[in-house]
Amino acid sequence: MLLLRAREKMMERFRPLITSHGLTEQQWRVIRALDENGPLEPRQISDLCTISSPSLAGVLARMEAMGLVTKERFEGDQRRVRVSLTKTSVNLVRVLAKALETEYAKVEREVGKEVVERVYRAVDALLDGFDR
Repeated sequence: MLLLRAREKMMERFRPLITSHGLTEQQWRVIRALDENGPLEPRQISDLCTISSPSLAGVLARMEAMGLVTKERFEGDQRRVRVSLTKTSVNLVRVLAKALETEYAKVEREVGKEVVERVYRAVDALLDGFDR
């Protein structure tokens, strides 16, 4: 419950920035994952974004219809699909990144940079512990 409450407090700050650009939180997570990692297969996106495969199929279909991502089949294996960002999404990342950085700076000023850094280290350690 504590982690969920912390997540929600953070999202209260960032959600308006994301939705003001016509995106859902899940769509933004997909865009960020593709921006940080390059083209990915849906199962990789699902893992990185913690979105279930059935939900991700719908998210990607809507994103493709909105012109945010493209899908292409692998040449050697038509069952596999590679998802990439469009120029529209790349531009959204540039626009949103500045606003999100500003909001992160506000968080650091309010709670302290050291607190934020400790939280990141603690969450990283928690996740590493699960991956062993």
